[in-house]
Amino acid sequence: MDTALSYAEANADRFVGELKELLRIPSVSTDSAYAAEVQRAATWLTDHFDAIGMAHTELIETDGHPLVYAEHITDPAKPTVVVYGHYDVQPPDPLDEWDTDPFEPTQRGDRLYARGACDDKGQMFMQVKAAEAYLSAEGELPVNLKYVLEGEEETGSVEMEKYVQQDGDRLEGDVVLISDTAMFSEDTPSITYGLRGLAYAEITLRGPNRDLHSGNYGGAVDNPCNALSRVIAGLHDADHRIAIPGFYDDVRDLTDEERDTYAALPFDENAWMAPLDIDDVRTESGYSTFECLTARPTLDVNGLWGGYTGEGAKTVLPSTAHAKLSMRLVPEQDVDDVYNKLEAHLKSEVPDTMTLTVRRLHGGDPVLVDPSIPAMQSARHAMGEVRGTEPVFVRNGGTIPVVADFQQHLGMDSVLMGFGLDADAIHSPNESFGLDRFHEGIQAIIRFHDHYAARAASS
Repeated sequence: MDTALSYAEANADRFVGELKELLRIPSVSTDSAYAAEVQRAATWLTDHFDAIGMAHTELIETDGHPLVYAEHITDPAKPTVVVYGHYDVQPPDPLDEWDTDPFEPTQRGDRLYARGACDDKGQMFMQVKAAEAYLSAEGELPVNLKYVLEGEEETGSVEMEKYVQQDGDRLEGDVVLISDTAMFSEDTPSITYGLRGLAYAEITLRGPNRDLHSGNYGGAVDNPCNALSRVIAGLHDADHRIAIPGFYDDVRDLTDEERDTYAALPFDENAWMAPLDIDDVRTESGYSTFECLTARPTLDVNGLWGGYTGEGAKTVLPSTAHAKLSMRLVPEQDVDDVYNKLEAHLKSEVPDTMTLTVRRLHGGDPVLVDPSIPAMQSARHAMGEVRGTEPVFVRNGGTIPVVADFQQHLGMDSVLMGFGLDADAIHSPNESFGLDRFHEGIQAIIRFHDHYAARAASS
């Protein structure tokens, strides 16, 4: 391990230069105009795995964007770590809010600014460089490694889910290692043991068969925008609980021990609000802000439109109104069950004067991992050595759909050892990643492989 750590330190500048090459590829998965760039990023990674000496690499074509697979199996007696990550990125819009070109990595101080710098190219690349350090400096790895990197995480991981279900035996291993999450704070490193699930839907209300003159028809023809506004306004009650009947039936509440852990975290609500330019929070009654951010279910309107939205005035009574809704789910909620309850509630609230359409776009199940398992403790040890502070175990409010797939279909738990921070502004303009954390991540992953191998050998 020591020579691998020294190798990573000696090659730190080159590692950053290679990351910049990858960040220059605009691999936006949701926009078909970037399809060739997504393919180019996959090819770049496949070639890079070859260059660092992985025993087998492969670009796997799918009905969507390709998967990148690489493995290095040296000894069946060693534990096998499956590394998951994604090379696709969010769209850079709105471009006018970026200080620099989102696809021309720009270093300012210790931060590297670019779309994907943190989510997830920078963090995923730490995993690749840790393997290179072992292979180049020591000639072997303490564990067997399998990498599967996808190009559709930002659009729901449809092809990745199919691959796990249909060809999952190829990914069999002892644990999954993922760097695609954030730490609690700069001073409080953390390892994620729980993720919320996701149910995402688009709803449409249709009234008259065309847009109408609001002077000639207003007051007699029901307005879909008015009706949709009423329906959405009723989705939460006065305590900011979701008002869909049965929504909380299967929610697993936090244990007393978990709530004590949350209470002990140094969460500064005012400091959290400050960069958002807000002066108050809106949380579910009875729960702290951080509990609501990471361990309670949510329902949010992600988009709302209908009628005329251009410059100036147009007196129109619109024929349709639309909204996009996302619901973050917690254990033991089921995605299909929540969809069904949402649709039933909406149908009960929509007036007879119009029709409702609900499109189920994509989702993912919530996940919990036992923090006491050897892999989680190995991660805690490794991160603590690098950060100088023992990390805490926390839940994360986001969703990584494939984590539930690994758990449900392959029986593998995932260690979510991420080095991001809220300040990295993922999915937002001016996304960045601290280069100190990039290098620390490589060092921690090197240590994780060594510690996990040692725990496996002694068990």
